[in-house]
Amino acid sequence: MKELIERFLEHLRVERNASTHTLRSYASDLEQFRSFLWSAGFHRDEKKGDIRAEKIDHLAIRAYLSRLYREHKKSSLARKLAAQRSFFRYLVDEGLIKRSPAEIVATPKQEKNLPSFLSVDEVFALVEKPDRATLWGARDRAILETLYSCGIRVSELVGLSDGNVDFELGIVRVYGKGRKERIVPIGGKAIEALRAYLPRRDEVLARRKKSGPRAPLFINPRGTRLTARSVARLLQKHVLRSGLLRKVSPHALRHTFATHLLDAGADLRAIQEMLGHVSLSTTQRYTHVSMDKLMEVYDKAHPRAK
Repeated sequence: MKELIERFLEHLRVERNASTHTLRSYASDLEQFRSFLWSAGFHRDEKKGDIRAEKIDHLAIRAYLSRLYREHKKSSLARKLAAQRSFFRYLVDEGLIKRSPAEIVATPKQEKNLPSFLSVDEVFALVEKPDRATLWGARDRAILETLYSCGIRVSELVGLSDGNVDFELGIVRVYGKGRKERIVPIGGKAIEALRAYLPRRDEVLARRKKSGPRAPLFINPRGTRLTARSVARLLQKHVLRSGLLRKVSPHALRHTFATHLLDAGADLRAIQEMLGHVSLSTTQRYTHVSMDKLMEVYDKAHPRAK
């Protein structure tokens, strides 16, 4: 089974152009599944010291999910099952098994958690907190402004390089999930913050001898590309400094972007396009978030509301 997992991951990387994050997640989930099957005694091949993948059935998968049920959220269980489905579907396509055992295993019912977001005053206080007089303060200001202005994922933000931002047209070329390209607008405040930061970044890159036509937009003191984890850390630092008494993730700024656009009357399908959602139903979560705003409008406008 281990060899088949490696072949599957290579298939995802080469033929499906899967991201590094996706490959890492699938590799971890499938290896965890394989280890469970071995320790639980499911379909062992003692001579090879591995699991016979062609013998795995839906009962083994259900036993694995049941083992994890108390330790993981339902969303994590659903992700692990999705990895198994993709893996076994690949084995079917390769003619190694006749039918996927994962297809008849039901996906755990998900909790309907509404996205968290900041108010307009809160997000203004946050993005204006970094000290633009310093290099790294200017960088952090540009990061926060770009996240809120464009609504992009943190993985998309750290993947930006020189040439991805058109300052004249006010647009950003983003590579999202599955390396799908989309164009999103970027506002004047974010452009202003980027213009203040980039000349200082160029000085760091020149000293580190890392300049080039595809230099990363956001860097660390070593002159290398900033990571998503580093963005989360610097965001929380400025959250604390701005007096917000809660944890705010980079994804919360994406939710804030969508919610504020919807509150201001933006078309749901336009928001879907900017967020890069494949399904409109994913974007429709924000209609629930904005229900208070809708009720406020109703109370003010309808003659018989009160």
